[in-house]
Amino acid sequence: MVRFPFRLGVHPINWVGEDVKEHGDDTTYEEIMDDIQALGLTGTEMGRKFPTEVATLKRELAKRNIQLVSQWKSVLFSDPAYRERELEAFRKHAEFLKDLGSNVISTCEVGGSLHFDPRRTPNEREVLRLDDAGWASLAEGLNAAGRIARGLGMKLTYHHHGGTVVESPEEIDKLMALTDPEAVFLLYDTGHALYGGSDPLELLKKHYDRIAYVHLKDVRLARLTQAREAGWDFVTCIRNGVFTVPGDGHIDFRPIVNELIERNYGGWALLEGEQDPAEHPARAYAAKALSYLVSILEAKEGERA
Repeated sequence: MVRFPFRLGVHPINWVGEDVKEHGDDTTYEEIMDDIQALGLTGTEMGRKFPTEVATLKRELAKRNIQLVSQWKSVLFSDPAYRERELEAFRKHAEFLKDLGSNVISTCEVGGSLHFDPRRTPNEREVLRLDDAGWASLAEGLNAAGRIARGLGMKLTYHHHGGTVVESPEEIDKLMALTDPEAVFLLYDTGHALYGGSDPLELLKKHYDRIAYVHLKDVRLARLTQAREAGWDFVTCIRNGVFTVPGDGHIDFRPIVNELIERNYGGWALLEGEQDPAEHPARAYAAKALSYLVSILEAKEGERA
């Protein structure tokens, strides 16, 4: 198989949903890890079915030659009242990942989100965008958390994400402008970029110098159009198959992969689909995405020959 110039892994969310709990809920962590090993991939994120006891998790990953790349960390920094407890929780999270050999922390502000903000009620329908004070508080909190990460030899990578307050290209730009480039980096996600209104390639080019981690996710454009017309929220989009793996949706990954190669990106890139594995079997779809990405690399090598 063609050797990837960057480190390629796959997210367990392809097997077991994080936001839609019924997706793959009967799947065990052993099945997920065995499939990742069978795919020949060596990196993954923490999944909700994975063991949380460090020694057990280390053992299960090591015997399959899999590295734990990161784990999602929700933060509520936009509200100053939550700052100190959130920073303490972030430190514990970072120390857990450090112990497992991770060097990036997938971090996302949940304030204002319909699905992730603990202050919201079930009858609400809109993401509450941040005011100037909220943006300032978020930036201060992220900078402080980023310094915690840096002190551990790690990087805070901010995950721009559908259904949150940092979703659109303008919001991503604002977050990058307000935060310390030495403390806060970007988790570049192709699927969330398109979902939020960005051109994924342009977003990659614009903020490449801040990117320390990559998620490769595709979008079914017809489903996304239907979602916009019907007013689906983010979780409903997952349930209705808006997202899929690279090569199975609308995004052309050839210029994206080529840009990463030309820029000598050497970090991790994880394959994501975030769809119902009963309809879209995780291992088969990951293999399909892998074949698609290999074809891009083979074409690239052909151009150089």
